[in-house]
Amino acid sequence: MRDNLATLYGAVDDGAVSIALPAFVRKELEGFLDCGLACRGFARLKCESCGEQHLVAFSCKGRGFCPSCLGRRMASTAANLVEHVLPTAAPLRQWVLTVPHPWRKRLAYDGELLGALTRIFVSTVLGFYKARLKKEGAANGQSGAVVVVQRTSSDLKTNPHLHVIFLDGVYREFGDEAVFRELPRLSTREVGEVLERAVDRMTRHVRRRELRGEADGSRPGDDAETEDAAGLAALAASAVDGRSPPAGPEWRRKRGPMPPLVPQALAFDKPLCASLDGFTLHAATRAGALDAAGREALCKYVLRPSVAQERITQGPDGLVRIVLKKPFSDGTVAVDMDPLSLLCRLAAAVPPPRLHTVRYAGVLASASKLRPRIVPKPPATPANDVEPGALPLPPKPGGSRYRPWAELLKRCFSIDVLQCASCGGRMKLVALLTDLQQVRRFLRGIGEPTEPPPREPARGPPFWKSRVLRRAAHDDDLVG
Repeated sequence: MRDNLATLYGAVDDGAVSIALPAFVRKELEGFLDCGLACRGFARLKCESCGEQHLVAFSCKGRGFCPSCLGRRMASTAANLVEHVLPTAAPLRQWVLTVPHPWRKRLAYDGELLGALTRIFVSTVLGFYKARLKKEGAANGQSGAVVVVQRTSSDLKTNPHLHVIFLDGVYREFGDEAVFRELPRLSTREVGEVLERAVDRMTRHVRRRELRGEADGSRPGDDAETEDAAGLAALAASAVDGRSPPAGPEWRRKRGPMPPLVPQALAFDKPLCASLDGFTLHAATRAGALDAAGREALCKYVLRPSVAQERITQGPDGLVRIVLKKPFSDGTVAVDMDPLSLLCRLAAAVPPPRLHTVRYAGVLASASKLRPRIVPKPPATPANDVEPGALPLPPKPGGSRYRPWAELLKRCFSIDVLQCASCGGRMKLVALLTDLQQVRRFLRGIGEPTEPPPREPARGPPFWKSRVLRRAAHDDDLVG
């Protein structure tokens, strides 16, 4: 990215790439380049025994594609779900819903429509649990869910889809107690029936929105469509099908009507998997109530970052290679693309401001009356965990679930970063340096770089490293 970001900006300004990059996307791209650089600020740790010092650089706290920051958020949220949200008495089942290609570019940035369709799908599955357990003699039961919105596929194409962890059963009230009743068995036919019901409700909702004149997504006070709407439309289409250039999302104030779906019969490709009209539903992954490791692994899976850094490597002829997690059906194991196309796909992975990617429903929703009775109670701090002579920590305020980075590293990788590598003593935080003048002064004193690595200047037209794209750009110039 450091070698090609200036070229992307130049290509956008020159019109060679007919796209627009919003301010929040530019901020994410710029922040990623500063992530983990000590010259942008750091925490200073010192060993209490031998005086050894370590500097820990600040992160960018990105929401889109930074593997480090999203990995920290994944570990923190998964730990919070396991210890404070998901009831220990309930097994968990993952339901994964993908939407047809014609709908993906719209759902990527229409948060209102995505939220509405998400609520429809979640309520459909919750209704299935309630009706199914009623037949088993557990009337008036309620289930719950944690919803995670993932924005990309393994090759970083824009693909908004839902990973939802449901309690695999229902809770029933008996006086002051809430008793869980587990779903005895889930059949593939039942998964198909849930998908049919959800698709029918979602398509009818979209149709009603268009009849009410809400297809363009406009609200009172919205500005007219921007001048580069045509470029944004091309960007949106390429984000889904992976055409390059460019390969990014659609950023528009108004949207056109949703494209019609291609009718496809209900099909069952695998056990507990179904497909219909371009939608797919997968419900084969389950973690038992006593499988603590499996429950946390499932939570980490649904919260995983868009791409792992080790899967992006330098390809031939200056291209970038994305190694796929699993081979495609045609045997493809990796995808080569121009660096500018990769940057556009990364830009597509950045969620817009105020678009929540983790949501709660049913008995796990904050407004549920059952939630206080079923969520795990916070464990008391054992007396032997408090250092001798140290005062006990005050209780965290309600709703505070912050976890220090050292705790997350120890939890995920069994690495104790607060243990001194020289003498085995304990490292202590002695300072947080955020003022850039003080940062440079300190780094200069220990002989460390005081400036970030230089960026490559923007390349001139035709900007691309791919021979195919350079030839195409040359042909376009001749035609023009």
